[in-house]
Amino acid sequence: MHTNVQFSLLAALTIALGACSPNPAPTTTASPQASGASLTSSATGIAIGIGVAQTSNVALLGQEEVAGAKIAEQYFNSKGGINGTPIKLVFQDTGGDEQGAINAFQALITKDKVVGIVGPTLSQQAFSADPIADRAKVPVLGPSNTAKGIPQIGDFIARVSAPVSVVAPNSVKAALKINPQIKKVAVFYAQNDAFNKSETEIFQQTVKDQNLELVTVQKFQTTDTDFQSQATAAINLKPDLVIISGLAADGGNLVRQLRELGYKGLIIGGNGLNTSNVFPVCKALCDGVLIAQAYSPEQPGDINAAFRDAYRSQFKKEPPQFSAQAFAGVQVFVEALQAVDRQSKVSQQALPALRVALNKQLLVGKYNTPLGEISFTPEGEIVQKEFYVAQIKMDANGNSGKFTYLK
Repeated sequence: MHTNVQFSLLAALTIALGACSPNPAPTTTASPQASGASLTSSATGIAIGIGVAQTSNVALLGQEEVAGAKIAEQYFNSKGGINGTPIKLVFQDTGGDEQGAINAFQALITKDKVVGIVGPTLSQQAFSADPIADRAKVPVLGPSNTAKGIPQIGDFIARVSAPVSVVAPNSVKAALKINPQIKKVAVFYAQNDAFNKSETEIFQQTVKDQNLELVTVQKFQTTDTDFQSQATAAINLKPDLVIISGLAADGGNLVRQLRELGYKGLIIGGNGLNTSNVFPVCKALCDGVLIAQAYSPEQPGDINAAFRDAYRSQFKKEPPQFSAQAFAGVQVFVEALQAVDRQSKVSQQALPALRVALNKQLLVGKYNTPLGEISFTPEGEIVQKEFYVAQIKMDANGNSGKFTYLK
């Protein structure tokens, strides 16, 4: 369990976090860096790009990433930044589609001249935008890109979000622990999203590996709001377990409609439902949904304690996985830049050379993050040891709730 630890920097950090809004403002950008040998000036700091969804139906996830990144900016600058030089986060809104991510990455690379990018929010966007960064030799850390094949996009692409193949099976095993009588499983997934197509493959294989019967696979779109036909078709087959791979808005509506139509069995939500922003969608009917986690607020360690305290001070609730992963992405860039800076001052390096040196360094480091200790394979895949499963517990008012972590 977490032990409350007092930190000398917490007061300053909490005050500084006053700039962090629960609903982040639209895109803000730093002034473009001047051309030439000098990368940056002390007035602006070392520019790190945050390219995530601040608008569209994906904003329910992206706004949590903005919050985590801003906490990281304040935290690491309060500790001296890059050996005395501050960092400056530059935000670009990717929206919810591929073109939005492409536009955001192009702006961060060419106009804002960032050293690296944390983003985008969706794997679907990553498959379109990451190749642009890779060709420009700009390191990218995916904060929530868990689909198969992300690190393989290129030499400059890595992720701080554990792959769905590692995380998703944990929730199925947890459901079987709660109800060993589960035999029949119905699966729903958003067919227009790369991550959800990747995640459902893992879920379906896990169902088979557990010798369960997959009675139906129902498809939908992330933009759908009416799931009556799919939900009715599944319920008629009397499943003991339903597994949903979607986003917060569509997935939450599907949960609500399944319950309204009388389904009483366990429900597993995929990573797209892994946000408290799903609570206003399915309200009291969210109660009991199981979701596998790559982060726990009770993860031991000083860095998570500071992150958790800062997040709770600002938002009056426990930090979610997407905020923790965005924080970790900024942290990896900061600590890798610190290592590069000890060899040659980063503020005096030419930007192309610094980007290459940063990418090389971040892949060989070890980082004690809110996610626990992480590192990377040479290909850019995260190496992470600890994972969790949480169950949604809604409050009596039916409008708020929390993730309760299962032992």
